[in-house]
Amino acid sequence: MIPPQFGSSSATVHMYPSQFLGTMLRRVPCLPLASWLAEPGFPSKVPPLGVCQDGEVNPVNDATFQNSSHLTRSRLAPNPGPMSLDGTNSYVIAAPDAAGVVVVDPGPLDESHLAALAAAGPVELVLITHRHKDHTEASEVFHELTGAPVRAADPAYCHGGEPLRGGEVIEAGGVEIRVLATPGHTSDSVCFHLPGDGPDGSVLTGDTILGRGTTVLDYPDGRLGDYLSSLDKLESLGPATLLPAHGPVLPAVDAVCREYRAHREMRLDQIREALARLGAQAEVQAVTDAVYPDVDPSVRWAAETSVAAQLDYLRG
Repeated sequence: MIPPQFGSSSATVHMYPSQFLGTMLRRVPCLPLASWLAEPGFPSKVPPLGVCQDGEVNPVNDATFQNSSHLTRSRLAPNPGPMSLDGTNSYVIAAPDAAGVVVVDPGPLDESHLAALAAAGPVELVLITHRHKDHTEASEVFHELTGAPVRAADPAYCHGGEPLRGGEVIEAGGVEIRVLATPGHTSDSVCFHLPGDGPDGSVLTGDTILGRGTTVLDYPDGRLGDYLSSLDKLESLGPATLLPAHGPVLPAVDAVCREYRAHREMRLDQIREALARLGAQAEVQAVTDAVYPDVDPSVRWAAETSVAAQLDYLRG
């Protein structure tokens, strides 16, 4: 069932979400999160979520949208966790006078979150940064709720829309959206560059760059060589505002890319040193013990995944 698309009428907005979403959420099972985020041990200099760069405090659990940039608003999904940080940031893109909006990463199957996104305006397009469940779990339900096509790089996550192509330029919500293929976190990861968003533009980075910490590569699907190339691509955007899927908004994506690369090089040096002590063919578990001696058991798997990706990169 595809209900009528939401318009700006409050009567229409409040007619469908509760009844429709309640039915859909019972029909579609809510599965555990499968995030692959926030590599342990990355020294972050950014303020905690809810604290702006100028020190002003915004309430973390506020259910309203936050103005994340000139052309975007964000809403924090209620799916916090050790690997999803404070939750998934779902974004709404629209020019001030636009008739419709674009939603990026509708996130988890949560009735109140999806109802708020649907009520943000007539949704004309849904974009997905990558396939992980904390970004895509609600995609099909949101497509049926709004009638808007869902587009992702992976065809398996498209609903009523064509797969995204790197280099593609989309005009929607009154905004020019450039699709950047940025594999590394996953093979299907993409970022969305909004060159007209403020004086330096903005870029929605999904999990390729986080607002706090650094990203775990979903090896073997995600590869370090691809990831380093993606950092180069994002650095070329200059001081564009960084709009991550997890954590706070950051200024100057180019500076963050340089920090990310320096962190990766530091980890590679640590792994080289471990291999020199343990032997060139040392196993992932032994190298992880050497490089991450104090890692919390709850994120041990993330450290091992990161080490495996880096060993693959070093061993060619």
